[in-house]
Amino acid sequence: MINVIIVDDEPLAQDVLETYIQKIPELNLIEKCSNALEANEALKNHDIDLMFLDIQMPQLTGVDFLKTLSHPPLVIFTTAYPNYAIEGFELNALDYLLKPISLERFMKAVNKAEEQLELQSKGGSSSGGEEEEEPNFIFVKADKKLVKINYADIIYIEGLKDYVIIRMDNSRVITLQTMKSLEEKLPQNIFKRIHRSYIVNVDKIEAVVGNMIEVIEKNQAKHLPIGKNYRDELLEIINKNRL
Repeated sequence: MINVIIVDDEPLAQDVLETYIQKIPELNLIEKCSNALEANEALKNHDIDLMFLDIQMPQLTGVDFLKTLSHPPLVIFTTAYPNYAIEGFELNALDYLLKPISLERFMKAVNKAEEQLELQSKGGSSSGGEEEEEPNFIFVKADKKLVKINYADIIYIEGLKDYVIIRMDNSRVITLQTMKSLEEKLPQNIFKRIHRSYIVNVDKIEAVVGNMIEVIEKNQAKHLPIGKNYRDELLEIINKNRL
């Protein structure tokens, strides 16, 4: 079962979502909240997997409320205002439903949530008392879907305003999130931040040339700058493996 809450100040909108939730056996509606304060209490008192969160609410908007949560559940934004979509995805919202919400669109969003929760469950489960190996891939949101990317395929990651570009040998993936949030998700033993705009796969470093590192992209040498705030940590890794 997926425990869900509805956070919306409009009773009609609450009723629509509740009706949809009741049609899906896997969903268990825990509480309907009219504002962020009620939702905050619900999150404290219950184990919530998924939150349907309205954006325009009195006292505190859904966006601002989500920013206050250290460990939020999966979030699907529900709103009548499409201009909030980019900000919603910057906060790693799973989906963004525009009112009036159709049942078909609602079910697509729920399917995303089920897939994401299944991935989280597999990543955090263990059996026989043995420590489970860390996954060697990551899923990122791109082109309205979750794209699987193997760590070994990543050459480097480039920050570009509100987006990051994950560069691979023969392709690239653009996803809407910050460099900081992506850096926190990547294994530190494989990836290293070398500049405010670059994260590099350490295995892909071919050479260090002055204040630049060299990688091979599409069979050509590519030079990336080393920021002064990141140089010492990078050189420490290099010196440990230096002859």
